[in-house]
Amino acid sequence: MQADNGVFSAISTDLSFMFRVNFQSLSPARLLRRTPADIEPAVSVARRRVSRSRLANLPWSRALYVTMSAAALAACSPTYDWRTIMNNDNGYTVDLPAKPSLDERQIDIDGTPMKMDMQTAEAGDAVFAVGTVQLPNDDPNTQRATLDFLRAGLARNLGVAPDARATPIPLAAGGDVPGFEVTFSGAAGPKKETRIMHARLVAKGRHVYQAAVVAKKELPPEQLDQFFQSFKLY
Repeated sequence: MQADNGVFSAISTDLSFMFRVNFQSLSPARLLRRTPADIEPAVSVARRRVSRSRLANLPWSRALYVTMSAAALAACSPTYDWRTIMNNDNGYTVDLPAKPSLDERQIDIDGTPMKMDMQTAEAGDAVFAVGTVQLPNDDPNTQRATLDFLRAGLARNLGVAPDARATPIPLAAGGDVPGFEVTFSGAAGPKKETRIMHARLVAKGRHVYQAAVVAKKELPPEQLDQFFQSFKLY
């Protein structure tokens, strides 16, 4: 996931699963060419398979099978290894589901160059990110122009109209400041795959923040709540 002029781009690795079956080994011609020496190992294998089938019918074996199946399913599910990140330089704290990476980009807003710091973490095919724009001043007009720029960029990235709802953003010391909440769903990336994005935007002093989650499908509400409710400003 990259930020280009303040716009998040969801880039996820495509998962492909391949199942290969060697049908040639089952052809009649190959079966007819088999000798008794070839057949005996096959009979032994068949006997072992029958034995395994009988074991599968035992109560303890079924319980073990269920346990192993559950473990396999769990291994396929994304792991959320939540940890609290305190970003003292940019003045916020947030919970992220994995060890975050840091990035820095230069953006241009109304002809004014600004720096945008990015802190991102991935869980499964979802990306959790907090972007911080360093403003040249704390003028309300500068804050508003930056918020509008980021909101429009998020919507443009998914090919939808910009929209926002007012929402309070908590302060670490208590209380809150007014912010915006947006939810977008649309096609993104070169393959035009569907992405769902949740984001919150807020300005405080000489910073404008963008906390966002981008995923291929809707995430469990508790994971979204963990991220957004933990996002607090100093």
